[in-house]
Parts: sequence; C-alpha cells; structure tokens
Amino acid sequence: MAKSEKNKQNFKSPYRLLISGFLVLVVLLAVVFYFYDEAGITLSDTSNDDTEYVNIEEDAERIVNGIHVRTGFVESDGMQEVINNCTNCHSSKLVTQNRMSKEGWTATIRWMQKTQNLWDLGDNEGVIVDYLAKNYGPVKKGRREGLRDIEWYPLK
Repeated sequence: MAKSEKNKQNFKSPYRLLISGFLVLVVLLAVVFYFYDEAGITLSDTSNDDTEYVNIEEDAERIVNGIHVRTGFVESDGMQEVINNCTNCHSSKLVTQNRMSKEGWTATIRWMQKTQNLWDLGDNEGVIVDYLAKNYGPVKKGRREGLRDIEWYPLK
C-alpha cells in the first residue's frame, strides 16, 4: 500500500469514529426523551412551583380594569354584541387595531357583507357601530406629539 493511501485511511478513521459516536449519542438521547415523555416525567422539578392555574372556561368572560381579558375589548354597552358577531370570523385584534368613525365602521361592515359573507346584523348593527365608534373611533393626535420646550444648541 502506498504511503499517501495509508495516510488517507489514518485521516478518515478518526472522523468515522467521531461521526459514529455522534449518531449513537443522538439515538440514545431520542430514546431517553421518548421514555421520559411516555412516563410523564418532566426534566424540571415542579414540586415547588407557585404557578396559579386558571380554568380558561371560567376566565373567558373576566374583565380586569375595564378590559375584557379574552378579547381585549373595552367594557362598554355593545361589547357582547361585538364579541358575538365579530370574533366568529376574525381576531379581536383586527378590531382593536383600527380606528374609524361611525361612517367608517358602517362602510367596513358593508364591505364585509358584500365580499366576506358577513350576515345581516339586523338591530345589532346600530349597537355594534355605536360601540366601535365610541371605543375605537379616530384619534386626533398622530403617532407622537411635536417636540416642545427644547433647548437647541449649535452643532460644531
């Protein structure tokens, strides 16, 4: 056997050993995690866990500081109608991120009825539009107020 071929074999041997060891380690870890999961054992100690668990069903209609916890809607007349009619099709965040007048909310409802198969809201439409315009109406100020009372200095 030539000297260069022998050097190549000696060079490949440690890498094969390293790769084989790595594969054995991966398989061993997979088996360990599988049996931990099957036995219901967790890797962390939860015996001293002070976490308070809340029943989601009971907490669904909770209001904290005037905000409906599950949806983020402001507590006000018409909130339940908005929850019942708007959150069936989309997230409440889609409502809360918008700011429109009564005309804007009505136009949006008409657009959803025409293009998104929104049902006729009947008598609830007035209640819904009033709620949305009151709590999610346009805001007159921009993203940030203009700078005031700034003492400027000359750049050198």
